[in-house]
Amino acid sequence: MIIVHRPATTPEGGAFLERRMLVPGELFPADAIWIDLIEPSRAEARLAEAHYGVSVPTREDTDYIEPSELLYTENGARYMTTQLLFNVAHDAQLASVSFILARNTLITVRYDEPKAFIMFAHRAGRPGSGGLTAEQVMAGLIETIIDRAAEVLQNIGEDINTLSRQVFETKHDPGKRNAEFQDIVQTLGHHGDLISKSRESLLSIERVMLFLTVAYRTARVPMELREQVRTNLRDLQSLEEHATFQSGKIQFLLDATLGLVNIEQNNIIKLFSVMAVVFMPPTLIASIYGMNFRAMPELDWKLGYPLALLGMIVAAIAPYFFFRWKKWL
Repeated sequence: MIIVHRPATTPEGGAFLERRMLVPGELFPADAIWIDLIEPSRAEARLAEAHYGVSVPTREDTDYIEPSELLYTENGARYMTTQLLFNVAHDAQLASVSFILARNTLITVRYDEPKAFIMFAHRAGRPGSGGLTAEQVMAGLIETIIDRAAEVLQNIGEDINTLSRQVFETKHDPGKRNAEFQDIVQTLGHHGDLISKSRESLLSIERVMLFLTVAYRTARVPMELREQVRTNLRDLQSLEEHATFQSGKIQFLLDATLGLVNIEQNNIIKLFSVMAVVFMPPTLIASIYGMNFRAMPELDWKLGYPLALLGMIVAAIAPYFFFRWKKWL
């Protein structure tokens, strides 16, 4: 699928990007600023390659791209590949997205659907949004990606604060407490993985921004755009520090949770040890004398032996159900 964004203005003079899908057989408009290739077919990729003189990467190219091919310039076009988060709400994954600045057109190639692209497309389609050059669209898209990353980290931070209150909350039911600890450990692991992927994405975006900063020094790029790139770079660095802080907080909560689990287990083991000590003297006396006395009324009972077997079974089953009721097992 090929989505074409071209500049347009309202009757009041407000500039925005007009978005429409390119139908099969149609050529690219001459004034197109942003070409968004979403899971392009081989025919669609060839069409873009022939019109703009660039190389459109396939899914296999983006998945197994070499580090030296992440950022480079070829035939006047700048190629930049970064990792973006998608499907954050369910199973967060990293998607490889390629940005190609060719002439006055930005070409994006993606085979997944990061939410930042949808957010920026809606924002750029509103009158007065600006961004009538490929460089401005690139800067605005990167800014939206950073905003989305900040939103993800903020949501993680709120969840971590909630988990922190749950970890250090005082409860008297050890069974519920142990079940909550298991859920907390799983949630902390999920958030830790999400933060790790967020940091990886932020680092790849930072490399793109550094590449653009160097490229804009020699190109005739307006000072306002250069300042926007530097601002985005500072925002990225602050988000990386925030992600590092949250990662440390997750590790602290994980250590605290495991420590509390060990305390709960030690209390249970202590109870077992006390019970063993309580029954040790009777067991010692019984083992010395062997219960071999002449006057034992139970020896004359006809049902003595079955009752003894029943007593042994009850003595074995009762502790099991007691431990299950206390949720120690």
